[in-house]
Amino acid sequence: MNYFLTKLPATRLIGILIILALFSCKKDPYELGIDLLPPSDTLNVRTTDTCTVEAFSVLQDSTRTDETSTFIFGSMMDPVFGVTTSSFYSQMLLESEETNFGTNPVLDSVVLMLFYTGYTGDTLTRQNVKVYEISQSLSYDSLYYSNQHVSVYPTLLADQDFTPRVRDSVLVYGVKSAPHLRINLNKLTNYLGNKILYAPAEALASNIAFLKFMKGLYVTASPVNNKGALLNFSISSGISRMVLYFHDGDDPEKDSLSYNIILNDYCARFTHFDHNGYLNASQDLKRQILNHDSAQGANQVFLQGMGGVKVKLKFPFMKNFSKGKIIAMNDAILELQNFESDTIYPPPASLTMVRQDSIGRIGFLVDQNEGSAYFGGTYNETTRSYFFRITQHLQKVLMNGYTESFDLYLLVNNPLGVVVSPNRIILNGTSPLNPANLSNRMKLKLTYTVLN
Repeated sequence: MNYFLTKLPATRLIGILIILALFSCKKDPYELGIDLLPPSDTLNVRTTDTCTVEAFSVLQDSTRTDETSTFIFGSMMDPVFGVTTSSFYSQMLLESEETNFGTNPVLDSVVLMLFYTGYTGDTLTRQNVKVYEISQSLSYDSLYYSNQHVSVYPTLLADQDFTPRVRDSVLVYGVKSAPHLRINLNKLTNYLGNKILYAPAEALASNIAFLKFMKGLYVTASPVNNKGALLNFSISSGISRMVLYFHDGDDPEKDSLSYNIILNDYCARFTHFDHNGYLNASQDLKRQILNHDSAQGANQVFLQGMGGVKVKLKFPFMKNFSKGKIIAMNDAILELQNFESDTIYPPPASLTMVRQDSIGRIGFLVDQNEGSAYFGGTYNETTRSYFFRITQHLQKVLMNGYTESFDLYLLVNNPLGVVVSPNRIILNGTSPLNPANLSNRMKLKLTYTVLN
């Protein structure tokens, strides 16, 4: 033994050895629990993966979309989930307060610049964008959801077709700029540009006054009939903006001027998602979410972000699992396998599991307090699967530890968060029709100890 260790008092030596033992062990997340039992108790340890699990897909009413760091925009036709179209509402802010455009500004052009940060789908599909001015004030302190609308003025500011060039730099007056969409806001009418250039001084004195004068823009996509893409536009970078180009009418020889109307994190904003009632979805999906045929979940279940589709989970016989015996739950893992092996649609990087009571209140499972490494939910690209560890939750179920009834749900987007993902996935059901998928069915693996 090391001479230093032999000189330590016995109590300190034991403490150091315990710490060394803990930090030298790396446990597989699937193997937690059994090693915590005294050797005498392992005689009564049992495992099973045949507990009844019921799962089926249902519609998600909406998801929160205000103050996200990016806008999801565009339209995409998915052969399974049908068409999804995403639009957004946003305030815009003055670049500087007490703005003065001079005594005789003359409008040259107005351009809305939206910088790409990513996409899902086919960017070769031609899309259409329309822009309107918002007539209803937005509030930064308010919550907004994906199924909401606010009123707009009827004047159409832009109606433009475009093909997303998410990797191509853009030349702006001879200078290369990062890939972005440029929307001409004065091709149809000079209304918006002149409204700002000739605004009264008090409207340009502060952003508070300006937001009363111009409440923001509604940028909406038209549904595609085939393929398409959902595009991500940057907000937090501060480079997305509207630019007014103008010159001094009293001195036409002067160089053209420009002024930025900013789109950034301080703007109240939210995104609206439209799934067209899933009329274009596959028959398998429609049977579950439109016809409410829960038995179809035995074969496959469907999950979609953007306030789309979630999965309802039930363990109908769990309360009777102990059958009069005292059970200690050592480990409980729900395993979920990706059904699709080859698709252009990437699976969600993570899923969320929540509980929801009969009046719609949402809460998290007690196991989530242990952190994501323990609780799970992250996609494993090697095994093409997810897991959730719900050991403490099921122990409370066995002990009748909950005072209210609720259901469990799997979702792509956390309903209490502000991060929205456009991704979707098809998972194996609890009893797949294809025999090749039976071993990778959705299942609950339990490790437990019978104490009496």
